[in-house]
Amino acid sequence: MDGRRRNPYQLTDESPVYVISIAAQLSGLHPQTLRQYDRLGLVSPDRTAGRGRRYSARDIELLRTVQQLSQDEGINLAGIKRIIELENQVTALQQRVAELSAAVDGAAVAMQQREAQVHASYRRDLVPYQDVQQTSALVVWRPKPKRPPTE
Repeated sequence: MDGRRRNPYQLTDESPVYVISIAAQLSGLHPQTLRQYDRLGLVSPDRTAGRGRRYSARDIELLRTVQQLSQDEGINLAGIKRIIELENQVTALQQRVAELSAAVDGAAVAMQQREAQVHASYRRDLVPYQDVQQTSALVVWRPKPKRPPTE
């Protein structure tokens, strides 16, 4: 969740609202196939207190994807399960990258602000140091002759 409080009655793609018979109709699969996919861990719907399955819109989309990979692409269920796991891993990693990018951006802004504070705190009566060119010139110093004390 993104830190904001959601209305518990607001429906999202993850809201478990469909019983198995409706999910089967919406996905074009037999209810027994949905039970098998649940046992295999391909599509795991939420459960009610009485252990009844409740499918979300995202679950139904995943069921359609499993059906398409199985029938149209000829991928076996173990391969489909691995594909789903890898897609979930990619999604999680993309979210983590986004979080880290935001943290880096925030740290860069904080560093720039701190740098500006340091520059603003400089004393203005100091002269900036400038590197002096080295030369081979020789300077001879001769003190002035002392004058005799006057009375």
